[in-house]
Amino acid sequence: MRINYHQDTDSLYIHLVERSGIESREVAPGIVIDFDETGKPVGIDIEHAQNILDMEKLDIESFPLKKASSA
Repeated sequence: MRINYHQDTDSLYIHLVERSGIESREVAPGIVIDFDETGKPVGIDIEHAQNILDMEKLDIESFPLKKASSA
C-alpha cells in the first residue's frame, strides 16, 4: 500500500495494490474508488483531502507488516 498527497490539487490517493484500475466509481462526494478488471478495488482517490481528512496525523494500529528477509 502506498499513499500519495498531491498538494497542487489537494487530493490524496491510496494505492491499495500495484495494479491498474479500469473503472472508477464515486462512492461519496469527492471520494472515488478505482477497480481492476475483476472488480477488486485498487485505489481510493480523495478530492479536497484537507476538507475531509485530518492531514496532521496518521495512526496505524495492528498493521500486519512482513519482515524483510536478509538473503
